[in-house]
Amino acid sequence: MRLIDTHVHINFDAFQPDLDDVASRWRDAGVVRLVHSCVEPAEFAGIQAIADRFPELFFAVGLHPLDVADRWQETTPAEILRLAKSDVRVVAIGETGLDFYKAVNQEQQKEAFESQLAIARQLSLPVIVHCRDAAVPMAELLRQFWQQQGAVQGVMHCWSGTPEETEWFLELGFYISFSGIVTFKNATHVQASAKMVPSDRLLIETDCPFLTPVPKRGEKRNEPAYVQYVAQHVAHLRNASLEELAEQTTQNACRLFNLPVPPAITHSPAQGSERHC
Repeated sequence: MRLIDTHVHINFDAFQPDLDDVASRWRDAGVVRLVHSCVEPAEFAGIQAIADRFPELFFAVGLHPLDVADRWQETTPAEILRLAKSDVRVVAIGETGLDFYKAVNQEQQKEAFESQLAIARQLSLPVIVHCRDAAVPMAELLRQFWQQQGAVQGVMHCWSGTPEETEWFLELGFYISFSGIVTFKNATHVQASAKMVPSDRLLIETDCPFLTPVPKRGEKRNEPAYVQYVAQHVAHLRNASLEELAEQTTQNACRLFNLPVPPAITHSPAQGSERHC
């Protein structure tokens, strides 16, 4: 069984004491690839260094909407573009998007998001989209961008929207990624969304170190190995086997992010053993 965790933050301090052990556990769980999201461009060098240690790690570059108020400058788009072009392991722009929970800088967030969409389009890379309390303006902004500049591929990460909202982003061509939230007892509308997403648009993630899934909910730190529990729960919701769900989401992640995936699970792939699926 192969799994891909499409959204991690293992550069955070919570992982530094035992990252090698964390990696051993994700490999034992069948996680063959990880996509490391980026909160701000200043993280880039640190994420690169982690990818040097763990060749199954690919990554993104972007600015999170919650950091726009303090870190968005006129030079930021050029910096994101430069970094994205500097390393072939960059597979996406993000995470970017809109977070209107208690936000007072909505227009600034929209400007930063549109700018990063333009970079993604220029480089033919997908976007990793964060959307909190902003589904309506997000869909409106994307529809307008699509009409004016053209479509961009991407994923609605850590999705917690209703089935109706989910349909908006499916119509825009997005993939939908579910995190540990889908395992929570009271997340009924998220579970309903997980049932309706077409098989070829479905992704899974941990968003670690956040949102630890059931049955590990009591642990403070989430980690990539726990994506198996997200996969198990989504498979149950969709009346699918875990193996089918794992392989489908692996193929989807490979397609969206153009990831090389080993033909079989190996801890140390031999030279030339990888392929693009």
